[in-house]
Amino acid sequence: MRALTFVPGKKGTLEVLDVPEPAPGPGDLLVEGLALGICGTDRELAAAEYGWPPAGRDRMVIGHESLGRVVRAPDGSPFAPGDLVVGVVRRPDPVPCGACGHGEFDMCRNGRYTERGIKELDGYGGERWIVETGYAVRLDPSLASVGMLVEPASVVAKAWEQIERIGARAYFEPHTLLVTGAGPIGLLAALLGSQRGLEVHVLDRAPAGLKSDLVEELGGTYYSGSSLEPLGDVRPDVIIECTGAGQLVIDAMTATAASGIVCLCGLAAGGRTHRVDAGVINRDIVLENDVVFGTVNANQRHFAAAAEALAKADVGWLERLISRRVPLERALEAFEPAENDVKVVIELSTG
Repeated sequence: MRALTFVPGKKGTLEVLDVPEPAPGPGDLLVEGLALGICGTDRELAAAEYGWPPAGRDRMVIGHESLGRVVRAPDGSPFAPGDLVVGVVRRPDPVPCGACGHGEFDMCRNGRYTERGIKELDGYGGERWIVETGYAVRLDPSLASVGMLVEPASVVAKAWEQIERIGARAYFEPHTLLVTGAGPIGLLAALLGSQRGLEVHVLDRAPAGLKSDLVEELGGTYYSGSSLEPLGDVRPDVIIECTGAGQLVIDAMTATAASGIVCLCGLAAGGRTHRVDAGVINRDIVLENDVVFGTVNANQRHFAAAAEALAKADVGWLERLISRRVPLERALEAFEPAENDVKVVIELSTG
């Protein structure tokens, strides 16, 4: 079968190759790969910024934003041939640490976890793949064209779970959400905020166009800019920061209403410094009982919550997030940024 492969730590090795057919174990699903979402992590892997191959091998299959259809399922499992599924990305470490031992492997404490398509496990970027039944999530059939969005939506679902847990420390009835960044994560964060009945505001550098249209279709307000200045007097109860832009991260910390929550989902590049009045940040967070926290990755619970949220969304809206679809034989095109890209998808199946 064909799969998109690379050599971790070596640039210029991303290539579609013939690889052996996967061999499912007694508890595995055999899945026909339908589509694969591509994100910044995949581009960083292809650029040799990090990545760890399976033991005893140099090359591995890339891809963690999966979508497939079950070909064969173990007897007695909750899955059947024809089911639409996605695979969870991370696996707990073998020790395990306390978090992994309690099923919260997205919060692994010792870093010995593994990840499909990233760290020591082949990814989902092949015409067929296998996944353990315990790490597969069934999707509503309506998501056949957009199910690869479940993985990024799982990151957002986890963010919302954590926001709501933190809010539960006291009276918490948020009304206003600000999302900074209108990439796939930001737009999905806005979607889940809209589903919670919040007044949604989204800030992004892009001028009016597809992103602003998508936000406005959610009933939200879109702002074009690289600072919080366009928001004027808006003081959100919750900010989900998805850009990783250093100054925006700093400004967000003091931009919420009292008892506000700032969730950091974006990753900042190193090597840039910003002038910061640490005293102002300290006084604002302390005197207003604010919380700033970071989040990454997701476990089965978050994947299931994401699948449920997307099943309730307008599929036409979700399809508009996908700005380009390329066939597997031209997969490398998905790693080349194009103007107005939101989400790029590789079609794994020709059927």
